[in-house]
Amino acid sequence: QVQLVESGGGLVQPGGSLRLSCATSESIFNFNAMGWYRQASGKQRELVATITVGGSTNYADSVKGRFTISREGANMVYLQMNNLEPKDTAVYYCNAHLMSKNYWGQGAQVAVSS
Repeated sequence: QVQLVESGGGLVQPGGSLRLSCATSESIFNFNAMGWYRQASGKQRELVATITVGGSTNYADSVKGRFTISREGANMVYLQMNNLEPKDTAVYYCNAHLMSKNYWGQGAQVAVSS
């Protein structure tokens, strides 16, 4: 059973920064891609950023230039979030994608408010 554990969420003021971490029970190189998604209250889950096994990255237009996805070693994926805005408030989920399967973490709450 693949386990993904997020950490690093919290409350931050507009313009602030947070770094989310995702620790995986299996090597991230076993998956086609790792990613971060988010779900705001009353809205559908949406893609934030992905990184493929080859290192290619992709971002939602709403976070380009502000968020950066990265990885370290075989078991860690990060999401650096800068210049946070109230609209970034959501539960952020780590995702591991392999063929037709998706694995999810439990989520980390991010709240951006003054």
